[in-house]
Amino acid sequence: MSKQPRKQRKSLYNAPLHARRKRMSVNLSKELQEDYGRRSLPVKSGDKVQVVRGDFRNSEGKVEKVDYKNYKVLIDGVTITKTDGTNVFLPVHPSNLLIIDAEMKDDFRDKIIDRKL
Repeated sequence: MSKQPRKQRKSLYNAPLHARRKRMSVNLSKELQEDYGRRSLPVKSGDKVQVVRGDFRNSEGKVEKVDYKNYKVLIDGVTITKTDGTNVFLPVHPSNLLIIDAEMKDDFRDKIIDRKL
């Protein structure tokens, strides 16, 4: 792995989707960290998250969509009103989020947690 910033940026922009999913991990709340024995999990739709930085700080909502192409997450309740009156989601980077309630109905997530223990 290179230390050069240009190669780091290139690997970020040219990463395949399965690698982008791993890079879009979100920190867990303190309670979930104790329960699962992990600091973070890859974000998925259905998770309840809290925004910790930005204009919508301390707002909570359910993840509606995860955009792996642009490294953004769309959250229910984090919307802006356009001049014509329509509401649109404001994309948030995963580093500005905190998972409060994880959706654990996924077998893949169970494997992640079992692997760590």
